Amino acid sequence: MRFKTNLITTFVFMLLFTSVAVAETQQDMADQQEGILSLTTATPEEGFQLAIALSRRGVTDTQADKEVLKKLRPAYSHDPDSLIAASQVVAIHFQTIAAANNYWRNQGCAER
Repeated sequence: MRFKTNLITTFVFMLLFTSVAVAETQQDMADQQEGILSLTTATPEEGFQLAIALSRRGVTDTQADKEVLKKLRPAYSHDPDSLIAASQVVAIHFQTIAAANNYWRNQGCAER
């Protein structure tokens, strides 16, 4: 039962953390990306910002009530496992974007 509770808490945190913790500039980017049609970005930094925006959008599409998001934050914001899980969501999005943009090959990493 404890495993199930931890799993649910981790999942909720993944959904909520990226929404609440990201700066307002990220919200602006998410708003601009409303109709995201491409994973192509000019730089790896833009790709990372897009990964955060995608994670955030997944949260806000799942839980549109911002008051609920804010109320739940104290339950997960001090849980290291939840922080790691939220980082993993962003990392997976970034991995996908990096592959779509050949970041690693374009930076000479393939020759090493």
